[in-house]
Amino acid sequence: MLASLLTAGPALAIPGPGDTPEVSERVSKSEAADTKEAISAGDIPGVDEIVHSENIKHLANIPKDALTGTNSDLAFQGKYAFAGNYDGFRVFDISNPKKPKTVSQVLCPGSQNDISVSGDLLFLSTDSSRSDDSCASTSQPATEKSSWEGMKVFDISDKRKPRYVAAVETACGSHTHTLVPDRKNVYVYVSSYSPSAAFPDCQPPHDGISIIKVPRKAPHQAAVIDFPVLFPGDGPDGGGNPGAPTNPGVSKTTGCHDITALPHKDLAAGACMGDGILLDIKNPEKPKVIDQVQDNENFAFWHSATFNQKADKVVFTDELGGGGAATCNAEIGPKRGADGIYDLVRKGKGKGKDKTPKLVFRSYFKIDRHQADTENCVAHNGSIIPVKGRDIMVQAWYQGGLSVWDFTESTKPREIAYFERGPLSTDSLVTGGSWSAYYYNGFIYSNDMAKGFDVLKLDDRRTDPAKKVKLDELNVQTQPDYFDRSR
Repeated sequence: MLASLLTAGPALAIPGPGDTPEVSERVSKSEAADTKEAISAGDIPGVDEIVHSENIKHLANIPKDALTGTNSDLAFQGKYAFAGNYDGFRVFDISNPKKPKTVSQVLCPGSQNDISVSGDLLFLSTDSSRSDDSCASTSQPATEKSSWEGMKVFDISDKRKPRYVAAVETACGSHTHTLVPDRKNVYVYVSSYSPSAAFPDCQPPHDGISIIKVPRKAPHQAAVIDFPVLFPGDGPDGGGNPGAPTNPGVSKTTGCHDITALPHKDLAAGACMGDGILLDIKNPEKPKVIDQVQDNENFAFWHSATFNQKADKVVFTDELGGGGAATCNAEIGPKRGADGIYDLVRKGKGKGKDKTPKLVFRSYFKIDRHQADTENCVAHNGSIIPVKGRDIMVQAWYQGGLSVWDFTESTKPREIAYFERGPLSTDSLVTGGSWSAYYYNGFIYSNDMAKGFDVLKLDDRRTDPAKKVKLDELNVQTQPDYFDRSR
């Protein structure tokens, strides 16, 4: 199957739930007036105005080009960055971070187009119901049996001409995915949710993940090998968090939104709507849940997870409002739409690795720079900045920009740097901002939903040691051992 290189305008892609594409919604006159007043008072930056801390420098911005849909996730390999978009993906040459260059653009509609790379293979998630598995597909109702959703695999041995080589349909599609690679195969954990009795290919209960095995030398043989149930239950809705009315304001668990693997520790953490889980992935074909936690007071939607380097902490994010609401304000407060910091505590009777770790809540972190009611803002995708002896990460907050924060003390997290733009509008809530903000080989890269691809440089004595760490490849949902000398 050949990838459809851009020769025509992209087709419409219907997004999946959980992360919102660009939309516009009029706010009330009072909210619009409050936004304008806040700008006049200098409390927030003006429309499209850029502000940042002194230790961050904005090096470059590459606007959208042929792919006009919502920008989504990022992956990295060597001198290349791969940027997802609801209409396909774009490959950048970042050998000179001050002047990124477009290498190729591939039209292949299918939200969210969550993206990752491993060797000569690129993986793309489709979580919108399509007429078929081609890159020329069109939107089609999920109620139709012939509709297709799932994983697409491309050969990227030639970055200028990515080649579409395989498609694997998965139950309820693929909202996100996580790679667990080995030498011969790449295992893909596919996260999806929101089943319905009306959807032939997405039937309830749906309390697990699809596992795809992709042979590196024969990717066309990629296939689903298992669907482990992570939340077993006897009822028609399975297990996991029941949501409302038992837990008002909390998402019912019908699968996972995102899983982050830490292969060198045989661990993974799952953010699964109403639950956070810890997984043993020593056998990547048979992941096992070893701990499960809920926060029915402040977490609405468990969205993503990040381990620290020592694997004794996990940061979970709460995507309150699904990414399309203004939640970074005094009304919502500092504990909702935030990060939850959990320590991994080992209290078992065994020794060393035999002790099963447990997730223990310590504190919340949320940016304290209040945003306007016309700005979607909530905790979203981020990555570790590799500094020995400290736990520091950079994180996207949609129109809250990006934040660099230190959680070395689990109970006392604090922001140490930031970058943000002013609202896209003073009259309407137009969704935009940083979808993903990741640290890779000395620089921060951000994919802004509306404004494009940003490159930033962080100069701070607390993070400068990370500049010495060089990776050949980075998929943030497959966290590396940053200090492995054998790498």
